Amino acid sequence: MQEKELLPKIGKYEFMAEPFHCDFSHHLLMGHLGNAMLNAADFHSNDRSYGMNYLNTVNKTWVLSRLAIEMEEMPRDYSKFFVETWVESAMKFFTSRNFAVTDDKGKALGYGRSIWAMIDTETRQPTDILAVHGGLIGEYVETEKKCPIEKSSRVKMGEKQELVRTIDTYYNDVDVNGHINSVKYIEHVLDLFDLDYYKAHFLKRFEIAYVAESHQGDKLNFYKENVECQAEKNVIEYNIRITKTPKNGGEDVEVVRCKVKFIKN
Repeated sequence: MQEKELLPKIGKYEFMAEPFHCDFSHHLLMGHLGNAMLNAADFHSNDRSYGMNYLNTVNKTWVLSRLAIEMEEMPRDYSKFFVETWVESAMKFFTSRNFAVTDDKGKALGYGRSIWAMIDTETRQPTDILAVHGGLIGEYVETEKKCPIEKSSRVKMGEKQELVRTIDTYYNDVDVNGHINSVKYIEHVLDLFDLDYYKAHFLKRFEIAYVAESHQGDKLNFYKENVECQAEKNVIEYNIRITKTPKNGGEDVEVVRCKVKFIKN
């Protein structure tokens, strides 16, 4: 039997900044941009036979471990934008995937970096990525296309962190894997800053690392810490940690760490 011809290593997908996905400035919300990136990753992997459509038939799924998004500007309402995505590396338990966001004229608007793991849907434990279709993902590793933003950093919380909010979780917070949606965490974190703050600051970079799963009914506790940034003028950074209080009781468990970087307008 003849082998199936490989598709291009880099996928490019068109989206539109729908007006109801934009904020007061008529620009796309960061959460919806993150969602577009995750959709692009899904399209790219499914087209190449190692995506969710296949994995779900063998009791496996992708889970997002880390995501960093850094933007020069956000797509404006009603405008078309494109997300390019490619696999930078693939190892036994983790794979790195990059993103480039451009407008309809090809201008670079920003970039993203992500780390993914593959888990068994029954045991919830990591499984061998390279065992899927004989390591097919390795045929799609793209090393020549560069992603110019820094990789995700390890967020270190200091002694000045403060509990700033506790929220309940509901039906709309849950994704297809049955746990709190990756993008919902982004939205909840960005809601820690009020409208006036966004009028005076541009959200330059958002990093998130997923430490553990949480589920509908868990309470999420948000701890925020301002980080002094001496190297760059007009830059403000915050480290944020989220813990869950399980709905069935027990001690709090850390589920997410974030770093948020703003530029004063």
